[in-house]
Amino acid sequence: MRTTGRRLRRGVTVGAALALVMLSVPAATATGSTATGSTATGSTVPSKVHQPWLWQATVEQRPAGPAALVFFTSRTRFLESTGVLVGRDGGYRLIPLHVGEDHGLLSPDGRHYLRPSGELLDLTTGQQHRPIHTGMQPLAWSPDGHRVLSTRSNDDAVISYGPDNQQLNDPEKPDDLLVLDPYRGTERVVAAGTFAAHTAAAWSPGGDLVAVAGPADVPASIAERQRLVVVDPTNGSVRWQVELGDRRMLAGPAAWHPDGRRIALLAFDGCAGLRCTSEQVAARTWRIEFLDAATGHAVGQPLPVAASTTEIVGWRGVDPVVKQSVVADGDDRRAVLAAVSPGGGRDVLVTAPPGSTDLAVPGELLARAAFGGPEPRPSPFAAPLWLYLALAVPTLAAIALLVRRLRRGRPADPVPST
Repeated sequence: MRTTGRRLRRGVTVGAALALVMLSVPAATATGSTATGSTATGSTVPSKVHQPWLWQATVEQRPAGPAALVFFTSRTRFLESTGVLVGRDGGYRLIPLHVGEDHGLLSPDGRHYLRPSGELLDLTTGQQHRPIHTGMQPLAWSPDGHRVLSTRSNDDAVISYGPDNQQLNDPEKPDDLLVLDPYRGTERVVAAGTFAAHTAAAWSPGGDLVAVAGPADVPASIAERQRLVVVDPTNGSVRWQVELGDRRMLAGPAAWHPDGRRIALLAFDGCAGLRCTSEQVAARTWRIEFLDAATGHAVGQPLPVAASTTEIVGWRGVDPVVKQSVVADGDDRRAVLAAVSPGGGRDVLVTAPPGSTDLAVPGELLARAAFGGPEPRPSPFAAPLWLYLALAVPTLAAIALLVRRLRRGRPADPVPST
C-alpha cells in the first residue's frame, strides 16, 4: 500500500509539473523565437506557406516580429477573411479583420500593417493605435516607408429628399487624394485633378512623384473608363495625364519601374464593360504595357501575362513580380507571386495555401529579390493563453481530485501495542 501511495504521489507531482510547463509555454515563446514545428526563414521570403491552426494566436496575443509575408484566408476560427502573418522566424500569427473591412497595406520594412480604418498595427509588439481619424483606403506606401498615398471618399452616406420628393443633395462627390504620415497622424490633400474615385496608385522610386489612376467622373465610373495622372505630391504640380479607356489600368502599387523611366499598365483585349458575360470575361487576353514616365507615351514591347494577374507588387531585376489567383484543387483557388519575363516565361516565387485570396510581401524583401526561403509550417504550440488555460484547468482539477482521494484512502497509522 505504501508503494502504491508513493507511485500515486509521484504521478501527481509529474502531472502538476506538466501543467506548469503548459502554462509557461506562452511566456517562453512570446518573444518571437522559433517555435517547435517552424523552420526559420531569416531575411528571405518562403517559397510556400500553409494554413494556420484554428487556434493560432493573433499578433496582439503573441507578436511574432517583422513579416516575411502576409496572406489572407477565410479558413480560420473567425470564419471570414483573416490576415495570416508569417514572421521572419517562421512563426504564424493571425490578423483578424473588422467586419466588412478591406485588406490593408504592409509597410516596406514589414513591421507595420495599416488598416483602411486608419489603425496602425505594430507587428513586432502587437500594439495598435489609430493615428488617422478619417475614413480612407490606403493605396501605396512610399519607398522610404514614411508616407502613405491614400484615397478618401467624400460621398454622402444618405440621399436627402424634399417635400416634393426632389433630391436635395448629390451623394456622388469627387474623392480626395491624400499623403498620410501614419506615425504622426498627419494628412495632406494632393491636388491631382478631379477623380470620382482612385483605384490604384504608385510612387516613383525616389518618392518625388506619384502616379494615380481612376475614373474621372460618375459616367466614367459606370463605363469603367480610367484616367492616369502623374503629379508631384508636394506641390500638386501635374506633369502629365492620359486617358486609359476601359481596357487599361495602372498595374498596382509597384507599377513604377525601379529605373524610374517607365510606368506599367495592365491591359486586355476582348469584351469590356458591365454587359460582358462570364465567358467573354474569361476569354480576355492580358498583357503588361509600359508608358514613358516623363511623357506618358507608349514605350517598349508588351509583356503577355495570365488572365489571373491582378497587379504588380515588385520587380526581380527587369522582370515584374505579379500577384495572381490560380486554380489549386478543383474549383479552389490560391494566391501566388510569380516573376514574368519576355516571351511568356513565368517563375512562381511564393505559393499561398488553397482558399487564399491575397498575398503581400514587404517592399524591402521584394527589392532584394529575397525569394526561395524554406517552407515554414505553423506550430500548434503558438496558441493564445486562453487555450493553455482551457487545457490546464481540467488537468489541475483532476490532480486536485486525485490528491483528495489519496488522502481519504490513506490507511490510519497502527496503534502501538502496550
